[in-house]
Amino acid sequence: MDDFPARLRAIADLQASEMREGAGRHEYDGRISDLSPDAVRSGLARLGLGEPFPDPHDEAHATAAEEALRVELGELELHRSNPLWHIGELDLSVYDKDYAPAGERDEARLRHLAAWPDAVDNAVAALDRVSAPVAGALLSSVRGLAAAVPADAPGDVREAALAAHRRFTAHIEAAARDGAPSAALGGAALARLMGTAEAAAVDLGRLAELADAERDRLTERMAEAAARIDPSRAPLDLARELVRDHPDADGVLTEARRWTEHSIAFTRERDLVPYHDGECAVGVAPESARWGTAMMSWAAPAEADAPAHYYVTPPEPDWEPAEAAEWLEVFSATTLPAISVHEVAPGHFSHSRALRRAPGAVRRTLFSYAFIEGWAHYAEELCVDEGFGGYAERAVGDPRFTAAHFEVGVWLEALIRVTRLAAAIGVHTGAMSVEDAAARFAADTVLAGPAALSEARRASFDPTYGRYTWGKLEILGLRDRAKERWGAGYTTRRFHAAMLDLGAPPLGLLGTAVDRG
Repeated sequence: MDDFPARLRAIADLQASEMREGAGRHEYDGRISDLSPDAVRSGLARLGLGEPFPDPHDEAHATAAEEALRVELGELELHRSNPLWHIGELDLSVYDKDYAPAGERDEARLRHLAAWPDAVDNAVAALDRVSAPVAGALLSSVRGLAAAVPADAPGDVREAALAAHRRFTAHIEAAARDGAPSAALGGAALARLMGTAEAAAVDLGRLAELADAERDRLTERMAEAAARIDPSRAPLDLARELVRDHPDADGVLTEARRWTEHSIAFTRERDLVPYHDGECAVGVAPESARWGTAMMSWAAPAEADAPAHYYVTPPEPDWEPAEAAEWLEVFSATTLPAISVHEVAPGHFSHSRALRRAPGAVRRTLFSYAFIEGWAHYAEELCVDEGFGGYAERAVGDPRFTAAHFEVGVWLEALIRVTRLAAAIGVHTGAMSVEDAAARFAADTVLAGPAALSEARRASFDPTYGRYTWGKLEILGLRDRAKERWGAGYTTRRFHAAMLDLGAPPLGLLGTAVDRG
């Protein structure tokens, strides 16, 4: 850990939770970044102090990370308006990950818990601009932090932490009641927020046009695939019926394991990524991570190698039958294959194996989440093009599952993600209300009612959640450039290896892959 450059240390000190979870920098275990206004100003002043990195690409990558923090915490002061920054720092879920012996992780969890009172004091001091929509959307996440407090923690530590949690919750409840009615950042702020982290200039009007065009393309692909299943049905009506064919709660793990095996075998057979090693286990998400239906927890670059975990979350036993059935639609025979390709291979799990080999501390520490999610989303469409549907159809041997079913699942997921991009731009520029965004989800995807409204509300506190589609479109554009530049020397594996050698680069720096590949 002593070889960590000062430039990276200054970045890491402002986001300890990100360093622990994503990069595996466990010197930050038991520590919480001080996000009080004075401490943030001090931390920002340390950014950029130190030697430039020898590789021009790495220097540009690090500079983008520094500039992003200056925008997020300096210009926009998001630590004053968005509780997510503080929720992430309080979160204890990383200690459920088996990166070290259980006793060592338990000790770190208790140190972290003991720091909650000061961290909450800092959060309450900072969060003086929280809008009512953002506070309301995040209240369940704030309240859920208490579930990770160990019942067997020393009494004084536990009680102090829970008292701090009550103060934090009360502060966010007050904002939900009394905060400003609009969460809109404004177009200029959103463009800065999206662009600086990606070393790119963002034209929101042009990006909105691309989102509309992508929505239209995906709708056509959906119609083509759906017609091969039942040409008499409207595509989204057919899709809504298909997602109701799902395993019961006990069968979710079995199906996730089956699709994990298929996705890894297919990716290896087609040699789609540079590395095919490592182990991917499938299991039920730990309690602290059950807010999501499916997720990947990988062995981070700075950690000792260990199995990655593809976590799925079946419904809880005490849920009402209708609620459980709606949750299980995510794991339908139509959608779970696409989700598994995204989470496992050639998606996040395959990417994690390359991240561990990325050259240099910058690429193993600083990640563009637009690239991470863009890559995994690109992997879904890649598998359509490479014939995973037919491969899986032969492997499964079930007449209810065909290549067309896999494709419908891919396009369903893609339509939700492109609608996120349109909703984020619309909500934060004022072109859409949250209700307008919910209506677009209902019109363009299988989501309806509360599910559509929940996706729309996410735009308020996660303004860059269009990153899946944006990242995918940038990768597809780069692929066209690579084919043109490399000519007969182009291969899919060469293109992927050149990109993944950069780690998880800002989208604006992806051209290095073509220049050096």
